[in-house]
Amino acid sequence: MKRLYYLTGNLDSTEQISNDMHQAGITDWHFHVVSKDEAGLYRRNIHAANLIQKHDVIRSGERGAMIGGVVGLLLTAFLMATEPFGPDVSGFVYVAAFGCVTLFGAWVGGLAGLATENHAIAQFHDDIHAGKYLIMIDVRRNQEERVRSLMAEKHPEAKLMRVGSTFVNPFEFVKAKPA
Repeated sequence: MKRLYYLTGNLDSTEQISNDMHQAGITDWHFHVVSKDEAGLYRRNIHAANLIQKHDVIRSGERGAMIGGVVGLLLTAFLMATEPFGPDVSGFVYVAAFGCVTLFGAWVGGLAGLATENHAIAQFHDDIHAGKYLIMIDVRRNQEERVRSLMAEKHPEAKLMRVGSTFVNPFEFVKAKPA
């Protein structure tokens, strides 16, 4: 799925966009708003982005799992070569050691991601802090043109800032191109 990032300056516009998207068949599962005015979003029943969407938990967790997997492989190879538990150890012990180190890496990566702003919305940090509303709309390829047309026609005050993906790529270091 694609994610369309729109930026608007006020809560009234955000509420109307939310209503129009719901009428167009976009559910709350595919519509998220990032704002410093969480209470305003709540009062008007606008679907705010959750913790995972605001922070880099998934991407950092995936990176941590990859690092943990590499360390786990090295540890498992070391354990197999040195046989510290004796020669009659089941292969399950080595698999368990690899799994534990990999899961530990994912856990540590996820915790690190909680301390980091989501890489996709970090470029909008100053705008959000200034009181603007970042609207993220997840669309299928066949819905994209219809949503873009609807936004251009009914909400010219909302600017399309970026087109991204809902897929979390742990290798992505470069920000996606603006819309």
